[in-house]
Amino acid sequence: MLHCSKLFRRLFHALPSAPSSGPQPWLFIGLGNPGEKYHSTRHNVGFDMISTFAQSLGISMNSVHFKSHFGEGEFEGAPVLLAKPQTYMNLSGESTGPLAAYYKLPLNRVLVIYDDMDLPCGVLRIQPRGGHGHHNGLKNVIYHFRGNREFCRLRVGIGRPPGQMDPKAFMLQKFNKTARVRIDAALEEGVEILKMLLTKGLTECVNSANAEQKYKHLRVQNLPC
Repeated sequence: MLHCSKLFRRLFHALPSAPSSGPQPWLFIGLGNPGEKYHSTRHNVGFDMISTFAQSLGISMNSVHFKSHFGEGEFEGAPVLLAKPQTYMNLSGESTGPLAAYYKLPLNRVLVIYDDMDLPCGVLRIQPRGGHGHHNGLKNVIYHFRGNREFCRLRVGIGRPPGQMDPKAFMLQKFNKTARVRIDAALEEGVEILKMLLTKGLTECVNSANAEQKYKHLRVQNLPC
């Protein structure tokens, strides 16, 4: 049986190390719910975006770090950290807060990806800051950032529920066939937006991506989701 101090050292060294020099990384965090029950539901598009981005760069998400599935890599020399909190949506900040603190990141190097009913299905919007928009996962992230809202967001539009449907039930449903096609296209567009953020910086990324998505918004706003 391992002596407890030896066991502690093994567990500690298994954690990814906090960078001490070199370019400061970005931390991309996708919000969602763990488990097969929630896989590919509207509320999990944050998870889907992180998975798609990780796959595009060949980044493994098999580590567990501060209650998240975690991976790290780089794109064109820019380091990036990826996380999918496994705390369930409404407690996302329990992972997000400690991750940012461990890597000593200012909040302007943190980007949170989440579903948004205020955007048409498949439309993306990147912002340098903002409120929580009644999104409980985002609300908990802000709480664990001690009320600070100065972190970036990538909003993924999922559209509004039809008729009198309960919004909570709508968010936890899987996408229909038409919506799935639009979301899959949005995930690929999101990968390019995140790569642009890493290489060209936030200001240029926001201006370019949002201008392009604005015209997409006009094209799809009246289409069924």
